[in-house]
Amino acid sequence: MATENQLLDPRHWVKAHADYLYGYALPRLNDEEQAKDLVQETFLAALERKDKFEGKSSERTWLTAILKNKIIDVYRKKSSGLKMADVKEAEEEQQDFFDADNGHWNKAHYPQPFGIEDHDPLTGKEFNQILQKCLQKLPALWMAVFTMKHIDDAATDIICNDLKVTQANFWVIIHRAKLNLRACLQRNWI
Repeated sequence: MATENQLLDPRHWVKAHADYLYGYALPRLNDEEQAKDLVQETFLAALERKDKFEGKSSERTWLTAILKNKIIDVYRKKSSGLKMADVKEAEEEQQDFFDADNGHWNKAHYPQPFGIEDHDPLTGKEFNQILQKCLQKLPALWMAVFTMKHIDDAATDIICNDLKVTQANFWVIIHRAKLNLRACLQRNWI
């Protein structure tokens, strides 16, 4: 049976994992240089902690987990949290968009089709570029919350814990992020 250190092959990390890790980081950060820097930092951190690798996951999964933690650190640094979020204001905003009886969209604010239902690869690529530009327009904390929730599929309690926001603030942020993204996409895509 191989020892833990034999399972790791740091000499081949760049060739085997750099592109994958960069591809993982870029849509979450929307900053090419920062994504490259975090991949390098990931490799350095992994080298420093290679004795802690238990072999319970693949090398790539372990490196990705390190990178994910570094991305969360960037989110924390970029945002100081939603200070004294006005939950009542967010609830009032919802009344404009949603029917109080059933929670469905009001007719005046019903989302328009984005035209990506036909699964055309070129259209999907163009849509993703516009989505990334719209995400960049969000405040850093909003982008972090939205990305963790809807790209990483992280649980709400994990997001709140990692980004140091309350559940109430989380729901205010996610609501406002969705409304802003929807408006941006409707302006720039439809």
